[in-house]
Amino acid sequence: MTSETGFDTRQYAHFPTEGDRPEGELEELDALWCRPKGWQWITAINNNYIGVYYVGAAMLFFVLAGVLALLIRTQLAVPMSGFLPPETYNQIFTVHGTMMMFLFAVPAVEALAVLLLPQMLGARDLPFPRLSAYAFWAYLIGGLAFFCSLFFGLAPNGGWFMYPPLSSMAFSPGINADFWLLGIGFIEISAIAGAIEIIVGVLRNRAPGMTLAKMPIFAWAMLIFAGMIIIAFPSVILATTLMELERVFGWPFFDPVKGGDPVLWQHLFWFFGHPEVYIIFLPAAGAMSTMIPAIARTPLVGHTAVVLAMLATGFISFGVWAHHMFTTGMPTISTSYFSAASMAVSVPAGIQVFAWIATIAAGKMRSTVPGLFVLGAIITFVMGGLTGVMVAMVPFDWQAHDSYFVVAHLHYVLIGGMVFPFFAAIYYWLPMSSSRPLSERLGRWVFWLMFAGMHITFLPMHLSGLLAMPRRVFTYLPDRGLELPNLISTVGTVISAIGVILWIIDMARNFRPFGERTAGNPHDAPGLEWLPTGNYSVRSIPVVTSLYPLWEQKGLARDVEAGRYLLPNAPTHGRETLVTSTLNAEPQYIQRMPMPSAWHVWAAVFTAGFFLLLTIQAYVASGISLILAVWCVMRWCWMLDRPRIAETVDVGGGIRVPTYASGSSSHGWWAMVITLIVAGMILAMAAFSYVFLWSRNPQDWILPPSTASLLLVVAGNAVGGGLAWLSCSALAVDRPRSPFIATGLMVLGIGVVCAAWGIDLESWRAGPLQASATGQGATVFFLLSWQGFFVAILALMAVYAVLRWMFGHVESRRPSTFQLIALFVTYTAGQGLFSTLLTRLFPGV
Repeated sequence: MTSETGFDTRQYAHFPTEGDRPEGELEELDALWCRPKGWQWITAINNNYIGVYYVGAAMLFFVLAGVLALLIRTQLAVPMSGFLPPETYNQIFTVHGTMMMFLFAVPAVEALAVLLLPQMLGARDLPFPRLSAYAFWAYLIGGLAFFCSLFFGLAPNGGWFMYPPLSSMAFSPGINADFWLLGIGFIEISAIAGAIEIIVGVLRNRAPGMTLAKMPIFAWAMLIFAGMIIIAFPSVILATTLMELERVFGWPFFDPVKGGDPVLWQHLFWFFGHPEVYIIFLPAAGAMSTMIPAIARTPLVGHTAVVLAMLATGFISFGVWAHHMFTTGMPTISTSYFSAASMAVSVPAGIQVFAWIATIAAGKMRSTVPGLFVLGAIITFVMGGLTGVMVAMVPFDWQAHDSYFVVAHLHYVLIGGMVFPFFAAIYYWLPMSSSRPLSERLGRWVFWLMFAGMHITFLPMHLSGLLAMPRRVFTYLPDRGLELPNLISTVGTVISAIGVILWIIDMARNFRPFGERTAGNPHDAPGLEWLPTGNYSVRSIPVVTSLYPLWEQKGLARDVEAGRYLLPNAPTHGRETLVTSTLNAEPQYIQRMPMPSAWHVWAAVFTAGFFLLLTIQAYVASGISLILAVWCVMRWCWMLDRPRIAETVDVGGGIRVPTYASGSSSHGWWAMVITLIVAGMILAMAAFSYVFLWSRNPQDWILPPSTASLLLVVAGNAVGGGLAWLSCSALAVDRPRSPFIATGLMVLGIGVVCAAWGIDLESWRAGPLQASATGQGATVFFLLSWQGFFVAILALMAVYAVLRWMFGHVESRRPSTFQLIALFVTYTAGQGLFSTLLTRLFPGV
C-alpha cells in the first residue's frame, strides 16, 4: 500500500489520534496567524482576508457597471433622447461592457476561489499568498483608475472588444483607447497570477487522502477555469500589445494598407473572448454543483459525468472562437466547422443542467435564498443557451449579428450562467466569513426583483433585435416599432437596480467579517469548508476518505477542532501548510508560508503606476515606477528560498516530512512551468499572427538575413540553455567552490543567450525590413522585441544570482532558485530558437 511518494497509506489510517493535544499548540497557531492591526490590514496575505477584499472589490465594480447600465437604458428609453451626448454614451457603454467582463466576471470567481479553496481542500492557505495579494491590489488599483477615466473624458469609446480600425490612431487619436489597451493587459496579468495560484493550490495543497476522485467539484471547476485562463488570456495580452505598438510606433499589424489585417484582431480577441464565456460559466457551474446537493440534501447525481462535462466544455470552447466572425467573409468550410463546434459545446453544458435538475428531483429542495437563485440561474441560463444555438446557425447569425438580439443572448447567458450563481454563492457561503447570515426575508425580495427585472429588461431585446435595432447606437428613430420594447427594458433595469440596492442594504446590516466566530453551517453542507476555522483555516488538516466528508465521516469536525489530525501545531514555528502529491494527495513536505509584509503591495502600486503613467505618456515617471516595481518584486523574491531549519519534522501520528523541496516536486517549479506556458501561448499566437499576415500578402514577404547569422543564433541559444543546466549540476556537488562555479556558469549561460538575441536583432536591422513599413516587418520585430523582453528579465536574474552568491545564499542544500532560473533560461533559449527558425525558414529561405 505504498503511494507514489513512498508514503505507506497505513501510516495515517489510525487517525484521529486519541487524547488532548499538548499545551500551547493552539496559542502558537493563534499568534502566528493573528489578526492584522491598524495598517496591517493592507499587508495581510492569508486568504481569509484577501478573499473577502477580492469579493468586495468585484461587487464594487459590479455595482459601478450597473450604474452605467442605468445611464445607458435611460438614454434608450425613448427615441431621439438627448440625455447623453453621443461621445459620452460611447464611453459609458464601452466602460460598462469592459467592467462587467474584465473587472467583475473573471475576478469575482477568482475571488471566490481565493476565499473558499483553502478551506475546501483542507489547507492552511493557497501556496502563494503574496501572489494572491499582489493580484488583488493590482486589480483594485488598475480597475479604479480605469473607471475614473470616465470623469476626465479619457475613457475608451470603441466597445469592450475595441475592433480596429475604430480603435486605431486614425479614428481614436487621443489616449482613450490607450487606457483600454494598457489597462486591460495589466488586469489580465493579475488574472493570470490568480490562475497560477489556483492551479498549484488545487493540485498540490489538498488534504491527505483527497484523491482526484474525492476532490470537491468546485475545485475541479476552478482547476479547469484556471487552465483555460492560462491558454486563453495570453491571446488578448498579445492583441492589446500589438494594437498599442501600432498606435504608438506605427507598426502595421492591423492596417491593410501596409500589409496588416483588422481581421487578425478578431482572431486574437475571440480566441480569448469566446472561451471567456465558459471561463466565467464553469466556476459558477462548479458552485451550483456544490450548493445544490446541500440545498437538496442529497449527493449530486452523475458526479463523474459532470466533471467530464466540465472538461469537455473547456476543451471544445477553444474551437468556437470564430463563432463571432461569421460575417467577416470566412470560407464556407470554416463557418461550417465553427457552427458545428458552437452547437456541440452546448452538449456538456446540457449534461450539467440535467444533473442539477435530477439532483433537485431526487432530493428535498429547501426554499432558501440560495435555492431561489439556483433555480433562477437554471431557468435563465437555459433560455440563453437556446438562443445561443440559434446564433450558432450561420444563416440566422447573418441576420441577427450586431443587433440587440445578440445583446439579449449575451446577457441571458452571463446573468444566468454567472451573476445569479454568484449571488447564490454569496448567500450560501457568507456564513463562513460573517458572524451573521444575510436576511432570508430581504433576500427573497432581492431575488424576485433581480429575477423579474432581468427578464423584463432583456426579453424584449430579442424583439428589438429582430426588428433590426443595431447594438452600440446612442439613439434610434421613432415609428419603427422600437419604442415600447426599449421602454419596457428600461423599466426592467430599474427593477433590477432596486433589487441590488436591497442587497447592499442587507450586506450593510448583517455582514460582520473577521470576527472571532462565524455563523456556522446553516445548510448542513458536506464540504470541508464548513469545518470550524480560525485565521489559520483548519485547526488540523484532516484525512479525507469520502467525497462528502462532513456527511460520511462522523465526528470529523470535532476531531479536526481538537487537533487530532495532521499539522496540529507549528513544527517550524512559522506559518505552514502541507504539500501533497498530485494524484493521490499523499504528504510530501511542509511548505513554510510567508509572513505579512508590504513588498507585494508596493509592487502592485508601482506596477499600476508604470502602466498608468505610460498611458498618459509620462515616460520618465513610468520608467522610474517600473524600476521601483522590479526592486519590490526582487525584494519579495529574496525572502522565498529560505535556509532549512530541519531536514524533517513530525506532522502528527509519527509521520515525518521534509521542510524543503526542489525540482519537479516543489510548488515553485510548478508555478514557473505554468508561467512559461503563458509565455509559450503568447509566442504561439504571435507565430499565428506572422503566418496569418503572410497568407494575406505572400507576395510582399522579403528574404531573411544570411544563413551565417542564423547558425550563430541557433548555436548561442543551444549553448546558453545547456550552460544553465550545467550550473544546476555543478551546484548539486557539495563542495566549497560549487556555489561560485554554479553562479559563474549560470551568468555565462545567460550572457550567451543575450548575445544570440543581439546577433539576431542586428542581422535584421542591417537588412531592408522595417517594422513600420509592412506587416512582415511588424511581426518580425515584435518577435524580436518579445525575445528582448525575456533577455532583459534574464539580465535581472543574472544580477539576482550574483547577489545571492555574494550574500551566501547559494548552496547545494538549497537549489530551488537556480533550478527556476535554469527553467527560465531554457525556455528563453527555446523561444529564441523557435522565433529565429520561423522568421527565417517560413515561407522559404
